[in-house]
Amino acid sequence: MGHKQMKKSFSFWIPAKKNKVHVTKLKPFRKQATFQRCLRVTLIIGQLFSLIPVKGVSSNSSADVRFTFKSWKCLYALLSLLLQIFMTVTCLHKLFSSVTSLNATTPVIFYGTTCLTMLMFFKVARAWPGLVHHISKNEDLDPNFDGKLAYKCNITCGIVLLLALLEHILSLLSAFAGAMVCQANKSFYEGFVTHFYPWVFTLMPYSAVLGALTQFIHFQSTFIWNFSDLFVICMSYYLTSRLQHINEKLLAAQGKYLPEIFWKTTREDYCRVTQLVRRVDEVISGIVFISFANNLFFICLQLFNTLEDGIKGNGQCSSRSKVTHLLGGYEAATYFLFSLVYLISRSIAVSLIASQVNTASTVPAPVLYDVPSPVYCIEVQRFLDQVNGENVALSGLQFFSVTRSLLLTVAGTIVTYELVMFQFTSSSPSSTNSSVNTLPNITTTMISSTAMT
Repeated sequence: MGHKQMKKSFSFWIPAKKNKVHVTKLKPFRKQATFQRCLRVTLIIGQLFSLIPVKGVSSNSSADVRFTFKSWKCLYALLSLLLQIFMTVTCLHKLFSSVTSLNATTPVIFYGTTCLTMLMFFKVARAWPGLVHHISKNEDLDPNFDGKLAYKCNITCGIVLLLALLEHILSLLSAFAGAMVCQANKSFYEGFVTHFYPWVFTLMPYSAVLGALTQFIHFQSTFIWNFSDLFVICMSYYLTSRLQHINEKLLAAQGKYLPEIFWKTTREDYCRVTQLVRRVDEVISGIVFISFANNLFFICLQLFNTLEDGIKGNGQCSSRSKVTHLLGGYEAATYFLFSLVYLISRSIAVSLIASQVNTASTVPAPVLYDVPSPVYCIEVQRFLDQVNGENVALSGLQFFSVTRSLLLTVAGTIVTYELVMFQFTSSSPSSTNSSVNTLPNITTTMISSTAMT
């Protein structure tokens, strides 16, 4: 007969050798991905252009964030708003004193939406301290150590602002080239500003100071238009990261036998994050609405002008009739093409990144379906009902929710608009006389030539 031997394991304590020091390796310290740290650079740059006038945006403590009317930031914001209103009024005066058309209304819409955007950001600034305090409490209860979050926000900020600056430089080159042809009888700077901003200098006499002020207002409007998209992107990054933090816990527990307390704790964490998404949406939904509406309008206008006239970049005063030394007479065409590609790319990026909030909120459902039957409990059922029953997403003033399907809806709207406009213009021969591509700081040069006609 064979004899079974039992294997025994013995543990021995071996004293450390003399003069030997045992060092315990510590895990590297990870910084918490807080809301203030991730959006610090974006908010500071926004305040340079009079947006979100709150104190303490560079601080790590939520107690330092506060809003007050008695601050230079608030005064700067109000002064900038008055200047944007001035530009809107001059555009309205030019519109009423000339033939009304779609192209003629473009400057009014551009500066008018800039005023609305500034008002929305002012409303955001008043609610910002309360939002930061609420987010800070959530971070204390469930810290997030996403090391890439701040990096993503800062890199995105740099890319968007760099492309916006390049677009603005191309618009200036296009305006300079047009002024050299259309305003050849004037001095270089006077010809440039009167050609670029005709709605101002048909109402007021030319002066170098007014020209410089008008340039600053226009540059500020351009930045605000780009910053609204950037702000929505960075806020979406943060909210998506908070949801992914919960999803990582769930994916690690998928198919495992875990007690009821785990599902209860995770459900409460998920509930706090969804409440945070709703709280953020209450504050920034106006910015989301203006961002999507602005992009939709200017994409439709730009595509209509492109399909109707092609990428010619030549209006009544074409730089091609007299070749310039900047880009060989193709300044307006280069600017037109770059701005169109940049606008469409930026709009798609905003839609896809903002929709990730909704996508991340649906990840827990498959994990909850895989919970083993022996540990299935009421907390799992409540968790599942919450995931399937709630629509967690950013919205535009509650008119629409930013989901992946929204991008297809917008694309269908654009196609419908183009077909209707082509039918409308083909039935009215007089409407084809105005074949000038216009778009403020998308084709601002062509706006000026339109307004001069």
